Amino acid sequence: MRKVYSKIEAISGNVITVSATDVKYGDLAVISSAHGESLAEVIRMKGEKVSLQVFSGGRGISTGDEVRFLGHSMKVSFSDNLMGRIFDGSGRPRDNGPTLEENMIEIGGPSVNPAKRIIPRNMVRTGIPMIDVFNSLVESQKLPIFSVSGEPYNPLLARIALQAEVDIIILGGIGLKFDDYLYFKETLEEGGAMSRTIFFVHTAADPIVEAQLVPDISLAVAEGFALKGKKVLVLLTDMTNYADAMKEIAITMEQVPSNRGYPGDLYSQLASRYEKAVDFEGAGSITILGVTTMPGDDVTHPVPDNTGYITEGQYYLKNGRIEPFGSLSRLKQQVNSSTRDDHRSLMDGMIKLYAAFKESMEKKSMGFRMSDWDQKLLKYGDMFEEKMMDLTVNIPLEEALDLGWKILAECFEPQETGLRSSLIEKFWPKETASV
Repeated sequence: MRKVYSKIEAISGNVITVSATDVKYGDLAVISSAHGESLAEVIRMKGEKVSLQVFSGGRGISTGDEVRFLGHSMKVSFSDNLMGRIFDGSGRPRDNGPTLEENMIEIGGPSVNPAKRIIPRNMVRTGIPMIDVFNSLVESQKLPIFSVSGEPYNPLLARIALQAEVDIIILGGIGLKFDDYLYFKETLEEGGAMSRTIFFVHTAADPIVEAQLVPDISLAVAEGFALKGKKVLVLLTDMTNYADAMKEIAITMEQVPSNRGYPGDLYSQLASRYEKAVDFEGAGSITILGVTTMPGDDVTHPVPDNTGYITEGQYYLKNGRIEPFGSLSRLKQQVNSSTRDDHRSLMDGMIKLYAAFKESMEKKSMGFRMSDWDQKLLKYGDMFEEKMMDLTVNIPLEEALDLGWKILAECFEPQETGLRSSLIEKFWPKETASV
């Protein structure tokens, strides 16, 4: 029987303080007030002074209300019954379905022992050429999508959820606008992908503490399925909202701020989540794609800056496209040597020519005379952007590689591409047709 404390010593915003013993960091408690019951989580301990973040907020709580500690941290039900369901950041149903209480597992556990990990070796196909061809996503990789507000990062995640060749999709929404939440729900329902998807959604109107729970609850469930042999893709949007929730709670706790007001442990908090990406020997895997919005398109902002040191590359989403420059999958070399003979060479050759196109565009904007080579590059760049970079393009990797050769053949002579003669003999289109 856990003790019940009936004296709250301080109330500061959504944080209350009580004197208590036999309590651990992260433990849950139930606050009973005149407005009903609310969960709270231990977020600071100083001697016997225990501070808790109240999920429903501090409004209506008085110093005489009861605090009952549960003796454990946040738990979530884990079973196949989660499939196709939508929950909030605390694991409560958001879809009017039944509450799940069987096989409860704790969230926020440690990362996997490095000795249990294996070297990433399998590609996750998405049907998006700018990912599959140029920066392949690899099983167990952790990659952020760097973007600014207004870019279609949520539609991009929805497309990846629909098309990625994985067993299970777990979508963790942090500070989602309600319209975005409905967009994800309707898109996956219409695409027939809800049966393999689990939602944990915190909207902007929900308690701030639940924003911090979403990555942990999503990754705990992902780990459970991965250990059962499933390939799991975890999509998190938006990790900057997660960091902002940390910042808000730290300010309430009067912690000494670090860069731009964020807590000093921002790096380790982000790393402990991203490091959950893993490929288990003899079991499944967890791959993480997390959107990180950059305020003011500033990559030196603390959240993207710290994220870049943790993850294995990044996708830059700019002007509605995944930019080939700046985007990087550091693990792509683990898989693109075994896809098709021409993959690596075609990838490198097309990017070099696109870089030359950018230089020709700059010359054109400055009024320089365009040579015949410049004209070829301008034609190539336009076709590359339309046929490969446009995020509406949806084709398998092999078709995307064939399309790349067709674009080259439409714009250049074989010897102008810089590609090896053996590859040109094997893959150059026999008859150059309009693409």
